[in-house]
Amino acid sequence: MKMGKIIYSKYDKSRISSLPIAAFDGRIIVIITAGEAERAVDYLLSQPLLGVDTETRPSFRKGVTHKVALLQVATETHCFLFRLNLIGMCKAIIRLLEDTTVPKVGLSWHDDILSLKRRGNFNPGLFIDIQNLVGKVGVEDLSLQKLYANLFRMRIKKREQLSNWENDVLTDQQKLYAATDAWACIRLYKELLRLLETKDYELKIVNYDIQENISQER
Repeated sequence: MKMGKIIYSKYDKSRISSLPIAAFDGRIIVIITAGEAERAVDYLLSQPLLGVDTETRPSFRKGVTHKVALLQVATETHCFLFRLNLIGMCKAIIRLLEDTTVPKVGLSWHDDILSLKRRGNFNPGLFIDIQNLVGKVGVEDLSLQKLYANLFRMRIKKREQLSNWENDVLTDQQKLYAATDAWACIRLYKELLRLLETKDYELKIVNYDIQENISQER
């Protein structure tokens, strides 16, 4: 009988660097005006499922914090990067965030909502946090990189995470990083739903003190 997908309760971080890189290969559109945001939101709310994430300029000084600079919203083929440091919480952004018809999937999304509310108040619509699902298949890890490695045996690069998200112009590397994070949430969510429905997986319980040999995994 064909064995289901092997997943681990905890994925060994030291093995992630050897995995092939996963990256969004669709179209990335940067939004810098309220008019562009209106058209982008019209398109996004016509889609069946969205992946969401945010980015904030890092602070390297104690007591100094910055407001969220970027909201990235992806479908499986397109990702829109809303530069909130330029357009703020315009009407279209509020409309997107308060929408209750299209599921929007994120990771640790409660924290993102708090960050977004520091820019402007809104009533959160239909959001799903992947962290509330992973425990149902027995996975304890909660980070995007570990979850993606565990479910897909691929690596999401995190090099741009601490870059300046308030730059006048985002670099191609920043845009790809941001889009990949939002798109990856869609892939993780759909795969978790598939595993929960089909039970087509084998969970291996891993103790960090006695790490299993993952080199023989499927």
